[in-house]
Amino acid sequence: MTDQSGELAAIIKRIDFLKDAGTPTRLGGLTNMVYRLGDYCLRVPGDGTEEYIDRKNEAVAAAEAAAAGVSPEVLHVEPATGIMVTRFVDGAVTMTPEAFAARAGAPVRAGEALSRLHGSGAVFPFRFELFAMIDEYLAILSTKDVTLPEGYHQVVDEAEAVRTALSAHPVPLAPCHCDPLCENFLDTGKRMWIVDWEYAGMNDPMWDLGDLSVEAGLTPQQDSEMLAAYFGAEASVFDHGRMVIYKAMCDLLWTLWGLIQLANDNPAEDFRAYADGRFARCKALMAGPDFAGHIANVAAGKAGQG
Repeated sequence: MTDQSGELAAIIKRIDFLKDAGTPTRLGGLTNMVYRLGDYCLRVPGDGTEEYIDRKNEAVAAAEAAAAGVSPEVLHVEPATGIMVTRFVDGAVTMTPEAFAARAGAPVRAGEALSRLHGSGAVFPFRFELFAMIDEYLAILSTKDVTLPEGYHQVVDEAEAVRTALSAHPVPLAPCHCDPLCENFLDTGKRMWIVDWEYAGMNDPMWDLGDLSVEAGLTPQQDSEMLAAYFGAEASVFDHGRMVIYKAMCDLLWTLWGLIQLANDNPAEDFRAYADGRFARCKALMAGPDFAGHIANVAAGKAGQG
């Protein structure tokens, strides 16, 4: 869908409680159009998102996350079109990397929110499987006129060591957000809310913490604060190792997502630079002096802690 005024007006007209809610104000979004209308938040999906988003899964995840108290109430959802209306969180700041650095306690509140989500007992229909998604995105890109960053397939091959370590001691899957961009966190100063459940699925919970750390540019100290808030104690080397591994792996996956946006002519950002930057950061982390040690700690499992 586009954000043409006539199309937006038609959407508002068919949702009764939005008709008199007020003038829509654009809030942003990388791939979707998001608007505030009074006490409501309207999400209109972007063109091409139907290639890789399961809207039925998203609807279930958004409702379950709201029931868990970590996401705003879902008031209207259309899985066939991707239209969704949620309650607007008044008094909340949309987070950015700068906000995570500046707002005291933000990593702690994020860790607490993710812990509440992962421990909610919710079951999402989708299984977020990293390496299967890499294959899926590569298949989508094979039909488009874009070039992978040089050496991408080599790094995927090197990531087999990560796959082996993670599979040695699999953890119980948890309901995860799976796309914890800073902008998907809304902070009141006392509580962190999480929005946008397009990629939600059952996953290793450390994916969410590792991915958020990357998106927010958290420092090692902030990582420790987030992990301690999440676990209620210092994280084990096994859990910390998984979080660091997923820092690299999320960049490996989202590199491809960026290239899909580039191929779809998404004007929201320079997605060539986005993809190249992601891939460079992934390579740098995997080549760093501590990465092999984290893989070893994960391969050893909790029983292998020193």
